Amino acid sequence: MIGVSGCALIGRQRSSALCDPLGRLLFCGETRPGSMHDITQARTAGLVDLLLNAPLDVQILADAGYQGLDTDTGGAVITPRPRPRKRQTSLPPSVIAAHEAARKRHSSQRIRVEHAIGHLKNWRILGRYHGRRESFDTTIRAIAGLLSDHQHTGRSENTTRRRRAPPATPHVR
Repeated sequence: MIGVSGCALIGRQRSSALCDPLGRLLFCGETRPGSMHDITQARTAGLVDLLLNAPLDVQILADAGYQGLDTDTGGAVITPRPRPRKRQTSLPPSVIAAHEAARKRHSSQRIRVEHAIGHLKNWRILGRYHGRRESFDTTIRAIAGLLSDHQHTGRSENTTRRRRAPPATPHVR
């Protein structure tokens, strides 16, 4: 099971991210304008064609922005069921409870994707990018590669920080 999400990164730029069930980043797509919808971004990136040729056991958990992609990919993408419309207040409480439980199950499986996006945004340069927009795509892919390597090799953040060496002699004033 793989998770996908569209993440807004800097101002008016966004990218799609794919993660494995453990929340490790597998892929970070090209940056697109922030006004582009998630499903349009997935279609222009070629995700639909990729999933049509994928093995049958590949399933992707996606957020509500990708609703409709499941029919394009032959059921490989699983999105939460749409919320009932406000006019449908006459639904029985058992149906409403089952619907909310299904959405809760889906979101609790997808939370790992959101955590992976959060780890991506922990990098200071993505938190406040001041460079040129033309180079942002290269920057985010480089950081995604570093983060993926960091996650797949089992290193923790504490082992990558350098510790200050204690002073050799105490300071005398």
